[in-house]
Amino acid sequence: MKESLINRIKRIKIIIFDIDGVMTDGKIIYSSNGEEIKEFNVRDGHGIKLAKRAGMDIAVISGRASKILSARVKELGIDKHYQKALRKIEAYEDILRRYGYKDEETAYVGDDLPDIPVMRRCGFSIAVRDAVDEVKESAHLITQNCGGNGAVREVVDLILKTQGRWSMIMERYEA
Repeated sequence: MKESLINRIKRIKIIIFDIDGVMTDGKIIYSSNGEEIKEFNVRDGHGIKLAKRAGMDIAVISGRASKILSARVKELGIDKHYQKALRKIEAYEDILRRYGYKDEETAYVGDDLPDIPVMRRCGFSIAVRDAVDEVKESAHLITQNCGGNGAVREVVDLILKTQGRWSMIMERYEA
């Protein structure tokens, strides 16, 4: 990994995730009752909990509103969540202003065009493997995994390992 990328990663204090296409595979399924159904990856969720345990802050920004998302962020203990954020840059700026972060302390993971303004501004921008080309062009890193299929965990593991926080995480699992 290039030294410039390592230096970016070492400054990260908060990871911000898009939802549809990053924490999910981007599919929205409706039941016969009209209820929305989404799938979330368990390892991605565990990665978020690991990040929080290591002292990393987590936020999510979604262009859509969803009861399922509200339930998932509650389950994961994510208190910084923005739904129906049609201009994600505004939610991003609110996070900076409200919680005192600087651009260089933020990582953002996205997959589609509405994510580009935030990706161009944050300290470390990540596109999931199956992101649209324009998002990949705006990214410092492209994940090996697709959205909803381990990309979140991949990002968390990379940041924690690069920052030297991984051994603290592993202490809990080593006998």
